Amino acid sequence: MNERWTPHATVATIVEQEGKFLMVEEIALGEQVINQPAGHMEAGETVVEAAVRETLEETGWHVEPEGLVGLYIYTSPANGVTYHRYCLFGRALRFDPDATLDDGIIGPVWMTIDELRASNALRSAMVLTCAEDYLQGKRYPLSVITEHP
Repeated sequence: MNERWTPHATVATIVEQEGKFLMVEEIALGEQVINQPAGHMEAGETVVEAAVRETLEETGWHVEPEGLVGLYIYTSPANGVTYHRYCLFGRALRFDPDATLDDGIIGPVWMTIDELRASNALRSAMVLTCAEDYLQGKRYPLSVITEHP
């Protein structure tokens, strides 16, 4: 009997403001790492809803997704899990200093692309690839995502 392969559906949000990206410092597998606000989609949730929720839960920022940077597939050597990431971009609306952040989250940090390029603590290769693709103008309308009820 073959085991069914099931990739993990995740979202990430690129938010750039004044030349800096909204990033998250978090603990993953016992290490402090840097990631975009990102996480798993929940049952019944749209891609946009997941991105808004994850960004708030990990950074305290309310955001408005404006488009899609791309779809990214990555198999983690640490756990063998394959992640399918919808990377959206959007704008920061407001910061909620009283927001309760998810377990394992240290907090938000704004970083330049040069700081991201120099970091040896990125959670995965997707982090820098998503930021670089955004800066190269890889942007698509949200309408490219069709979600059937």
